[in-house]
Amino acid sequence: MANITAALVKELREKTGAGMMDCKGALNETDGDIEAAVDWLRKKGLAKAAKKAGRVAAEGLVAVESAGHHAALVEVNSETDFVARNDSFQGFAREAAKLALDTDGTLEGLESAKFPGAQETVKDSLANLIATIGENMTLRRVAKLDVTKGVISSYVHGQVADGLGKIGVLVALESEGDVEVLSTLGRQIAMHVAATNPVALDAAGVDQTILDREINILREKNAGKPENVLAKIVESGLKSYYKEVTLLEQPFVHDGSKTITQVLKEAEGKAGAPVKLKAFVRYALGEGIEKEEAPDFASEVAAAARG
Repeated sequence: MANITAALVKELREKTGAGMMDCKGALNETDGDIEAAVDWLRKKGLAKAAKKAGRVAAEGLVAVESAGHHAALVEVNSETDFVARNDSFQGFAREAAKLALDTDGTLEGLESAKFPGAQETVKDSLANLIATIGENMTLRRVAKLDVTKGVISSYVHGQVADGLGKIGVLVALESEGDVEVLSTLGRQIAMHVAATNPVALDAAGVDQTILDREINILREKNAGKPENVLAKIVESGLKSYYKEVTLLEQPFVHDGSKTITQVLKEAEGKAGAPVKLKAFVRYALGEGIEKEEAPDFASEVAAAARG
């Protein structure tokens, strides 16, 4: 049987909002598998849909850079927050984001780009920075958005310097409308994305694996009901799920009486042209990376004493 630690119970509570004893029971039932425990709680009706934010466990920075109709988002990880405040590290993250504007938007493309002021690639420059600072670092991921007309707005949450922070968001709006109106709207939507962490733009963009998981949970929660009734329950449940996790259907954080789709439609009057939300990207520092728990010093001493 897995060792169900207080830290594991706490993590599950944060993911689901379920009670402590329910979380502990779920972890016992699933042998400590936290994702399976989330599903177990939801099948029992004890938790809401997991937002899939992942556990923020790595240090470093998310860097945002934009130029005209192009914008890029880069995540660079470090072992400690102390290094993330280092001027050289921040300079590397900022330059990497600028370089990403002229790449194909892939990590490989960015790593092979020439670093400014040096006869070396971005990958080699990072290796030299690691050697200089003495701490492991990783250029983890990169995203790039483009529009032929309109704007790409950005928002950085937890900003430590211009364009550098803990969460970075890009929102691409396609329109021939007023640029100032579009820029303001785009930034508001970017702030919304930072707060709500949607999994997709619309229902068509939700990964089939995620949908299958939701369908399985809905069917198991309502097991025993006639198939025709079950089909309607699943259909209704998925509609509710889409409203929770897809950007266009979410209630706008700045005005909960409207969805993002309605906000975009209303903005067309001020912008003077149709407005389409083409795409968005959200990077939260360290999401999905598990960091080793710091050792419990008191427990180590007690164990040593027993030995």
